[in-house]
Amino acid sequence: MSLFDAAEERNRERVAPLAARMRPRRLEEFVGQTHFLGEGKLLWRLLKSDRLGSVLFYGPPGSGKTTLAYLLASETRSTFRQISAVAGGVKELREVLSEAADRVATTGNRTLLFVDEIHRFNRTQQDVLLPDVENGTVILVGATTQNPFFAINSALVSRSRIFEFQPLGREEIKQLLFAALADPEKGFGKREITVQPDAVDFLTEACDGDARRALGALEIGILSTDETPLVFTQQLAEESVQKKAIEYDPSGDTHYDAASALIKSIRGSDPDAGLYWLARMLEGGEDVRFLTRRLVILASEDVGNADPHALPLAVATMQACEFVGLPECQLNLAQCVTYLACAPKSNAATVAIGEARQDVRQSRVLPVPMHLRDKHYQGAKTLGRGEGYHYAHDAEGGIASQDYLGVEREYYRPVDRGFEIDIGERLAEIRRILRQKGSTTTAD
Repeated sequence: MSLFDAAEERNRERVAPLAARMRPRRLEEFVGQTHFLGEGKLLWRLLKSDRLGSVLFYGPPGSGKTTLAYLLASETRSTFRQISAVAGGVKELREVLSEAADRVATTGNRTLLFVDEIHRFNRTQQDVLLPDVENGTVILVGATTQNPFFAINSALVSRSRIFEFQPLGREEIKQLLFAALADPEKGFGKREITVQPDAVDFLTEACDGDARRALGALEIGILSTDETPLVFTQQLAEESVQKKAIEYDPSGDTHYDAASALIKSIRGSDPDAGLYWLARMLEGGEDVRFLTRRLVILASEDVGNADPHALPLAVATMQACEFVGLPECQLNLAQCVTYLACAPKSNAATVAIGEARQDVRQSRVLPVPMHLRDKHYQGAKTLGRGEGYHYAHDAEGGIASQDYLGVEREYYRPVDRGFEIDIGERLAEIRRILRQKGSTTTAD
């Protein structure tokens, strides 16, 4: 490196944000993701055995995907090249791959190609990578915030190992903050700064596991204050943290995960968890119609006849949300979520229709019994249609003792919760009467 190169590098570091300046230079300095990078874990073993192939890094912003890509290039002694899937096209991608192929042929050295936001590459661009990934010309490191099984071609997924990044924990964020405060070259070690514990606690909580966001807030608070010595208070921390940008893709992975959490919380009778996931989806911009549709389904699927009021309430919530709109309809949604969560639960009707449809699909199709067939057309009597049908309203208790199916089946089994206790007792008596032999009045 020439003197000019060194000076340029120092100038770039000087204007870089704190999060970029504090990036580790060695793998041992990397913080977090010990579930796959800790000693003895998969990525650690691949690096130690020099068997690193193409990988996909999947996780939230600020969890270390880009930083680790740089470190992997150093660990594997590979030439680092980076492409942004947002700005790069097929032409640029082909140029990088051609350069990588020439480098392997002439020097034997491999290229680590880091593709940021790889899910934004279209199918053609992703397919361009396949041959060079497959023959080992490049070590592909693709970074994405989207579930690769949904967002990336299956052919590319099958040729890569997937490592899921988790948001950094509170202690890991604190470790990075204190390192930045202590570092005299890249951080603020040369300034006299006292950080109050509640300020650190606030930053670690407010950043949602995003190291970049935590370090950015710390830097804003320090650089915007000329006091010496500086006392970094919670108030200063709060002023330095911008309003949270809720990570939520209404058509992606977070949409389905949050919806699953909402439904399972209500099914599990936890109204507080249900309200949290409802709020999470509303803050993320979820479609209210999707929410109400799911609640109407849940009212029958998971509450059912244990509380027959659940379905009318869910339908009323759907209608109210259409009429009122946001933000006021959050009240209707909250009422519905809390009611459904606290209601007695039964999936008896859900199980029953599932078993009945399975019978229709897999067993011999049952003919409609002759006495139940339509008799209201000319010639029906000649064919014996409706003959022997017993009119239920003329029977004692309104239940006629006759066969309605042709075979004995019991799909609906009420649970011993809520109103289905009463239904179960009544159904037992109904089934007893239906199976009796006897005659009742015949009618149309």
